[in-house]
Amino acid sequence: MRARRSRLAALVAAVLLIPLALSPAPASADTSDVTVTYVETGNWGTGYGGQLTVGNAGTSALTDWTIEFDLPSGTAITSLWNATLTRSGNSYTLTPPSWGAAVPAGGTYGIGFNGTTGAGSDTTPVNCLINGSPCSGEPGEPDTEPPSTPGGLTVTGTTATTVALSWNAATDNVAVAGYEVLSGGEVVRAVSGTTATVSGLTPETTYGFTVRAYDTSNNRGGESASVSATTDEQVIGPPTEGRRVAYFTQWGIYDRGYLVKNLETSDTAEKLTHINYSFGNVNAGGQCFMANQLGQGDAWADYGRSFTAAQSVDGVGDVWSQDLRGNFNQLRKLKETHPDLKVNISLGGWTWSRYFSDAALTPESRERMVSSCIDLYLRGNLPLFDGAGGAGAAYGVFDGIDLDWEWPASEGHEHNVVRPEDRENFTALVQEFRDQLDALEAETDREFELTAFLPADPDKIDLGFEMDELMTDFDFITVQGYDYHGAWESTTNHQSNLLVTPGDPGPRIFAAEVSIDRYLELGVDPADMVLGVPFYSRGWTGVPAGPSGDGLFQTSTGPAPGSYEQGIEDWKVIKNLNGYTLHRDDASGTAWLYNGSTFWTYDDEISIAQKTQWAVDRGLGGVMIWSIDGDDANGTLMEAIDSTLG
Repeated sequence: MRARRSRLAALVAAVLLIPLALSPAPASADTSDVTVTYVETGNWGTGYGGQLTVGNAGTSALTDWTIEFDLPSGTAITSLWNATLTRSGNSYTLTPPSWGAAVPAGGTYGIGFNGTTGAGSDTTPVNCLINGSPCSGEPGEPDTEPPSTPGGLTVTGTTATTVALSWNAATDNVAVAGYEVLSGGEVVRAVSGTTATVSGLTPETTYGFTVRAYDTSNNRGGESASVSATTDEQVIGPPTEGRRVAYFTQWGIYDRGYLVKNLETSDTAEKLTHINYSFGNVNAGGQCFMANQLGQGDAWADYGRSFTAAQSVDGVGDVWSQDLRGNFNQLRKLKETHPDLKVNISLGGWTWSRYFSDAALTPESRERMVSSCIDLYLRGNLPLFDGAGGAGAAYGVFDGIDLDWEWPASEGHEHNVVRPEDRENFTALVQEFRDQLDALEAETDREFELTAFLPADPDKIDLGFEMDELMTDFDFITVQGYDYHGAWESTTNHQSNLLVTPGDPGPRIFAAEVSIDRYLELGVDPADMVLGVPFYSRGWTGVPAGPSGDGLFQTSTGPAPGSYEQGIEDWKVIKNLNGYTLHRDDASGTAWLYNGSTFWTYDDEISIAQKTQWAVDRGLGGVMIWSIDGDDANGTLMEAIDSTLG
């Protein structure tokens, strides 16, 4: 049994802590009882991250609140979580999110956001009011008492570039708003909890750290006793930092004609560490099941179809007497050729997450779902279909479970059930999977992985996922790095940009840096995150050239025609289009094609390599592909990933 560690991480960041006030007087705990404190959590020149902490020193919960403030010219909030935002010019108003967010008596509530700004610009909100009163808490006697000094600062883990720390909570006469981690006298991390990981460090180097608390009136307590830690030796190679995860779609064997054999003939299989087979379905009873109809499941594609010798991984055709045929048998053959390759079953997806909320609702329903999925896929007990299946027929094909619930407590497909308690229930469901997988490991003397596909949207992250609890049970997570924009919007845009792009009209501002930074803020180790990249394009038609002549950020008349769906096309098709001009933004890792009317947000081998290098530079655990059947017969995009990871 492998030991699992608690996973925490964050970027080294210069942190600015400011009490929001109309005058320099400190906050009051006497008359107002409510204060708002601002922290700049990171700044990357053209953008920044910030957090507002609402402190409530009163004796009853603050159930309704309105925060109003202005931002300096040239600075704007582009995405926000844990509140609802309205904007008029440079003036912003924040109110509770749709699910409500009471600030508990004697407690705090955090609102996070990302924004754009000019290099060196001040991002501090001004003219701040909460419920019509100054955010500083005036008038009244000032709160000048600092928090106590945190104790028990401990190094809990190191890697070549990170040091994880934990400490005991401080106390305050009003409320502790958060903690600052210092190294060499400089603040390198600000967090709201009692753990943090400082990243971006140099291998085999000794660092000293202290921690101090700050309260809602901007009083800082004393620094703790110092601890030192030496980062590990840099290990070159792909053990965890170079995961290469590809989604293989059940339906890709039809119109696309992409078979498991194509993974072998394109030399893709030898470059992969993981295949996620998509998807497994959960029925209205909350159990994993097989059905022989497209839209509900496809047992024929999974294990009923006979592949000829020419279609088979090993050149041996299937016969009807086999208890396992179809994709499952081909994956088994592929693993025999590549014994280190892991194959996990991915459960859910956009259309098959419909009953996840029901399945996760109670301890009994969670146990029923997990045991059914393990029995079907990991024990391989397939229902009989067309002469195939039976007890243990698919045993050994799958090495773990990949959870793709889109999305707990957030909108997904229109038919999905969504409940406010999905967040806690997802954590409990993951724990149930991990417990049953541990039991199966002890029984079979095999190791089984547990992974998950998680969203890019910070709102969905915060609504649906308790990251600090989840990461102790996951081997790693894959993070959505695409579908930021598409033809469901009328304006052309990038679907997979790394950085916030100047001039992005929204309606929501997305970028890989926004998503990854939010997970880092929640304590996820960068090595446990795998960045998703698209092997497909999204397109619009009826697009004017615009001021730059390239069609970017222009209003369209609708989605571009696609082979299988309007507004979407595989890269292997897109790369052969004629009459288009290729445009690039190398800093953002984006490219697009435009012919004067039709616009495709586009990824080729150059931009895919840029995205992969960005993941390496950020210390992420590798790259994930949706989906591998978008690549060409030579595996060109996969080669770009492999060459970059080394």
